[in-house]
Amino acid sequence: MLDRLDRELSFNRNALNLRSYRQELLASNIANADTPHFKARDIDFKSALADTMAGRTQGDLQLSRTSARHLPGADGNRYGAAVQYRTEYQGAVDGNTVNMDVERSAFAENAVQTEALVTFVRGQFQEMNMALQPGQ
Repeated sequence: MLDRLDRELSFNRNALNLRSYRQELLASNIANADTPHFKARDIDFKSALADTMAGRTQGDLQLSRTSARHLPGADGNRYGAAVQYRTEYQGAVDGNTVNMDVERSAFAENAVQTEALVTFVRGQFQEMNMALQPGQ
């Protein structure tokens, strides 16, 4: 029973995880708007979700270990999404590529889509709860 619930909710779990990670990246871009030489980053949500659902990860980095005492390399991205640099619209003197209009718009859009997904998941749980109620 639990494995079926897990399968049913895996899409929503992966989508919420990727939305959360994208929100972190966008917030980092906004926070570093005045940092010299900072490069704005983002993920392609649609392809990252498709890869995650197919079991593929784009961010895997395999380091070779030349000694048994070496520690294994850790992936810098916990969801396997390929982090890309945002296209630069207008160059800045200090080398920063953050465009605040683009970042605020992407941040707000991602927040709205996250809220919509949470509302959808809440509805799914309410439907499951109603189905489990006796005598209805």
